[in-house]
Amino acid sequence: MAPFTFTLFAPYNKQAALRLKNANVRMFGVDILMEKDESDGYFRATVDLADGIYHYQYKIQTKSWFEQEPEPALPNYDDDDEFKDLSNEEKQEKTEKYTKLIDEIRERNRQREHEATFTEIWYTFVDPYATDVDERGSDEYEWKYDDCALPKDEQLVIYELHIGDFSGGEGDSNARGTFKNLTKKIDYLKELGVHAIELMPIKEYPGNHSCYNPRYHFAIETSYGPTADLKEMIDEMHKNGIRVIMDGVYNHSDSAAPLTQIDHDYWYHHHPKDITMSWGPEWNYNFYDPKFNVWPARKFVGDSIRYMVEEFHLDGIRFDAARQIQNFDFLHWVVAEVKKIAPHKPFYCVAEFLPDEPCITNIDGPMDGCWHDSFYWTVRDILLNNNVDMGRLKACIDCRQQGYFGVANVVNYIGNHDHDRLLIELGKQRNMFGEEAFKRLRLGVVLQMTSIGIPLIWMGEEFGEYKEKTIGTAKIDWSLIADREDNSNQMNKKLLNFYRGIIRLREKNKAFFTTNLNFIHEDDNTKVLVYQRWADSGERVVVIANLSENFLGKF
Repeated sequence: MAPFTFTLFAPYNKQAALRLKNANVRMFGVDILMEKDESDGYFRATVDLADGIYHYQYKIQTKSWFEQEPEPALPNYDDDDEFKDLSNEEKQEKTEKYTKLIDEIRERNRQREHEATFTEIWYTFVDPYATDVDERGSDEYEWKYDDCALPKDEQLVIYELHIGDFSGGEGDSNARGTFKNLTKKIDYLKELGVHAIELMPIKEYPGNHSCYNPRYHFAIETSYGPTADLKEMIDEMHKNGIRVIMDGVYNHSDSAAPLTQIDHDYWYHHHPKDITMSWGPEWNYNFYDPKFNVWPARKFVGDSIRYMVEEFHLDGIRFDAARQIQNFDFLHWVVAEVKKIAPHKPFYCVAEFLPDEPCITNIDGPMDGCWHDSFYWTVRDILLNNNVDMGRLKACIDCRQQGYFGVANVVNYIGNHDHDRLLIELGKQRNMFGEEAFKRLRLGVVLQMTSIGIPLIWMGEEFGEYKEKTIGTAKIDWSLIADREDNSNQMNKKLLNFYRGIIRLREKNKAFFTTNLNFIHEDDNTKVLVYQRWADSGERVVVIANLSENFLGKF
């Protein structure tokens, strides 16, 4: 037997209890009341425990109110690029769908107001700092490849993927992808030539697929495998010179996250900052508690980020919905904190800040870089609508014209998890399929890979994955690049080899690691743009882009 002390920070709650059971016991036993120390805001309970595995929960007299479910905004068909290509019939159908959803949410909120009372309500919940919410065994992994050299930020080509979908194809019996599945694909990623992977959120979340609603900020999604598998995967990536960037959701939480049950308004904003951009309770990074000398939201989220970086040896973080966070002080602070953890290796902090602006990066901005969303929409407009605005395109190719300073300031993409792949949209909107569509896509790839910035590839994009965006499972179809007797996937294999070749060109040519770029020729009539990239050491690349849909063999 040995004493073990359980602690819970809940400074303004009246009562709390510990619920404890041995792993072999099916039900939790009696509640053990915890004592509160008013000087530091912590509840504590010390229990003598025999050796073994125990499960525990906390139970608290809540100070939270029952949060109303946010209403989605009706689509803005005039100003939002996402909806501008819809037909009137499609717009009407979408409006009716949104209106029905809003009515359903309003009815649920009315029921909440009638049913909820705010006195003597007790919640039972998992420790907010829990690193394991589903017993998966011990993690005694020993790191082997921490000393391996990794590429610098400006040398990166990033590959974005969803762990649960990065498996699939004929004969795959796994319901979901796992960390081990990804480890087995390292040779594929290395042959493709990418230098970093960006993992869509891997923290424990409810449901089967949508990972942008984290419930437990210190725990890893159970279905992806144990933490030892995650560490092994990251270690093997490092062995092969591939950095691992984690997509982090620090704007909001799942509505049932533990801190929402304790004292919602101590950690979160009472109301959404913007109802049209609300995906759950939003962290209040502006609130400071002078009694305990703490910024509650900053401390908790900072602790979770620090834990993830230290425990899993990450090489970067993507900050989801950074514009919605609306707090540069917090972003400056947390980026500085994580870079203290690994001062001797490259660590890339990149923001989803939409629409993109240089203020989030550059000298005074908190981030190293941001997602270059204007690049996506400009190239998309060319490929799908044959709408070539030379001035707009040149500003995206040379991001200095938009106010950005360096190569690592922008991440260029022609697809990501938020959008249908361009190959799909070419078919849906232009009725363009086969070689014609693949040729159009290759034009987009050339622009992406030769512009100033870091390229990002959305999984499967490199070989023409055909599945549409969905909130459900959409596993990669690896059969598209498998050997087939009828050679029906030759265009997919050709596209994959094209990606490999142009990534190899980037890797071997230092011109792409610089901001050296000038435009040599442009012709609005033929829609031809010519520009060159060069390095002071002598490397030079000239790009001739035929942006039209016409053959210009005699140009």
